[in-house]
Amino acid sequence: MERIKRRDGYRCTMVYETSGRCRSRGTDVDHIIPGDDHSDDNLRLLCRWCHLKKSAREGGQAAALKRVRTERPPSTHPALED
Repeated sequence: MERIKRRDGYRCTMVYETSGRCRSRGTDVDHIIPGDDHSDDNLRLLCRWCHLKKSAREGGQAAALKRVRTERPPSTHPALED
């Protein structure tokens, strides 16, 4: 993905919540929206640290969606039951 690296000036394009931009050298081409869209509009260059952080966040969100949520009945003490 040399064209994405050239387009982004070989710099990480991550913008932090504080509106500051990462100043590291870009190494990883990232999908902005996960999936099979490999168009240039959906790709950007990130440094290794920003890419790992973003991937971990997306993985945690995906795992949370797969978790089975069950509600347990409130437990009571046997001596308090009628």
